[in-house]
Amino acid sequence: MLNLRRGAMERRRLTCPALIAGALALVGAAGCTEPARTGQPAFYRDLGSATARVDANEARAMISAYRLNAGLNTLSLDPALVAAAQQEASAMATADKPAQAEAVKARLARGGQPGAEANLSAGYRRLAEAFSGWRDSPQHDRVMKTPGVTRMGIATAYAPGSKYQVYWALILAP
Repeated sequence: MLNLRRGAMERRRLTCPALIAGALALVGAAGCTEPARTGQPAFYRDLGSATARVDANEARAMISAYRLNAGLNTLSLDPALVAAAQQEASAMATADKPAQAEAVKARLARGGQPGAEANLSAGYRRLAEAFSGWRDSPQHDRVMKTPGVTRMGIATAYAPGSKYQVYWALILAP
């Protein structure tokens, strides 16, 4: 039984990177650019350290490919939304508690970002894990597939003493 499981895990490991690489190639064909890769792909990097940061360009490419596959437009990174996402992720890490999306959306609207959507989560150590978790959650998936959004910001914050350790904020806006 152990050998059968190991074989299934090996097939899964081979399949997931191939799917992600194909999705990223599709986004590249749609006019988005992707930085040259060296070493481990950014979506598999462990973000469980004080100096680790999510690769926002890689996240944009991954989420844009997912949206494109669903018949939606791709996204661009917005520095103001990246800064807002960093502020939210850092606040959650300091409080050692995930925030409520509705409160974050209200703050964003007061700050000049009406119509924004947010995915807030904690505990994922890699971009691939966060993306998969969001995709598998109907509420978070709805946010990633929001029609009419064109910009995004994403950030993480590390809380070493927390049971979650890595806090995530993804913000999408028209």
